[in-house]
Amino acid sequence: MASLNVGNLGEYLREQRRTAQLSLRQLADAAGVSNPYLSQIERGLRKPSAEVLQQVAKALRISAETLYVRAGILDEREREELETRAVILADPSINERQKNVLLQIYDSFRKENGFESGSGDTDDESGLSADSTDADTASKPSPPSN
Repeated sequence: MASLNVGNLGEYLREQRRTAQLSLRQLADAAGVSNPYLSQIERGLRKPSAEVLQQVAKALRISAETLYVRAGILDEREREELETRAVILADPSINERQKNVLLQIYDSFRKENGFESGSGDTDDESGLSADSTDADTASKPSPPSN
């Protein structure tokens, strides 16, 4: 079987698996894929789907987006945008309105610099949308709490 053009995905997966001190069988079990299939991915003989990469990333506790880039599924810029959005949305120190405002500002700067937003409005599993915040409200500072 000829090696597929999946960048250095297989080598990277093997390195991450060894760093995590997991055997091929342990990672395959944790990711819910077969041992031979994972072995073929590591050797560059199979190109996994985004879903399989997500399962493997979760089992390794690494970013699925990083695996998508290495597999050629996602462009590096798209990965950076997704990770930036994820960090903003995951920040517990700011409220939902502030997260939406930050995402709107981020999108406007990207557009100003010639990059289109990867997602028209910013819906994710948390149900947030950058379009849901009134820009007038966003520009007014909140009164200090006592």
